[in-house]
Amino acid sequence: MKLLFSTRDLEIGGRPVEGFPLLIDDECMPLQPAQNFLLHALLESGSMRSKLTWEAVGRRLYDYFAFLNANGLAWDQTNAPIGASPLSRYRAWSAGELKLAPRTINKRLSLVVRFYEWASQRGYIASLPFSDRQIRAHGKHGMLAHVKTGGTTVERASVLLREYRSPIKFLTNHQVQVCRQHLHNPSHRLLFELMLQSGLRSCEARTFPAKYVFDPAGRKGLVEGQVIRMDLNPQDLSIKFERPRSVDLPWRLMEELNAYKNLERELRKSRGGGDPGALVLTAYGSEMARTSVVGLFGELSKRVGFPVTAHMLRHTYATYTLAALRKSPSFMGEPLLYVRDRLGHSDVQTTAEYLHLINQLEAQLVLAHEDFVDGIFGDGNAA
Repeated sequence: MKLLFSTRDLEIGGRPVEGFPLLIDDECMPLQPAQNFLLHALLESGSMRSKLTWEAVGRRLYDYFAFLNANGLAWDQTNAPIGASPLSRYRAWSAGELKLAPRTINKRLSLVVRFYEWASQRGYIASLPFSDRQIRAHGKHGMLAHVKTGGTTVERASVLLREYRSPIKFLTNHQVQVCRQHLHNPSHRLLFELMLQSGLRSCEARTFPAKYVFDPAGRKGLVEGQVIRMDLNPQDLSIKFERPRSVDLPWRLMEELNAYKNLERELRKSRGGGDPGALVLTAYGSEMARTSVVGLFGELSKRVGFPVTAHMLRHTYATYTLAALRKSPSFMGEPLLYVRDRLGHSDVQTTAEYLHLINQLEAQLVLAHEDFVDGIFGDGNAA
């Protein structure tokens, strides 16, 4: 069994569809009805048009069916004893052998739950291999959360695990400096700084376009030292949900990006022979893959002796930028909304989680990061 992603040669409805997940069985045929479900979920749903979402959904569904295939289980066995259904066994394997977090497991299970509901509606199975239970509603629920609202309670698939809110993890100023001391590869260093100083996601940083970078000193209308407003277009780079937004880059960071673009990037590009659009390139002149970035932070964590992930850099940016703006007498906007828009959150409640973190910090810890915050946000206004 394999998971592949289509090229532009695949046409659906008369138009090319690139990056669509293809589940292939052991006979090299489409794995049905899972493949039809993907067509329904990804092409008919207006909220799932992003190729990043396509990849995530494809990998989650593949993970479930690959587990079934490896263990000789039939997906449509819906009358198994309690706790012995394929879905229950997959959950036990994910939590036990893989030791995945409940939230990660639920993301995968929620998609599988939706698949079974779709299969039931179309007559592939006579009954669902799970029941629903009522829980008290808290916060918001994602598109794949499988909830049916009704007053103050929601119905939730019983197979889903109880989730506990884990604390937001971020880096201290000292940890940031330690990381910088261990980042000797220019491309790795630049990715680190992009995420730390602008709040970009990993996929956005590694696909950040070279054409966005310029010499700020030579650009009319800019004042030296100000932050530079940069509009992100999903046509130019990978953005979650393909939702355009704007980020602010410190002046010094733009200078570093421009120096890399004109020197290091040209050297790397000459080794590859192609014309990649991304700013950050590998030693062989190609764009960095998602797995390469994951490996980068895994190796960095080993070298520095503490966990470092791409998302921790995003948390670090958000936490201390929000803290700085709340204290700044010259900032005339709403700090929470500013950070929400820079991060690309669809709901301000998501951004508000950083408020709880700031309120828990000791005053001296925040004060100790004033220089760090100034380095991230700068002293000027967004261009």
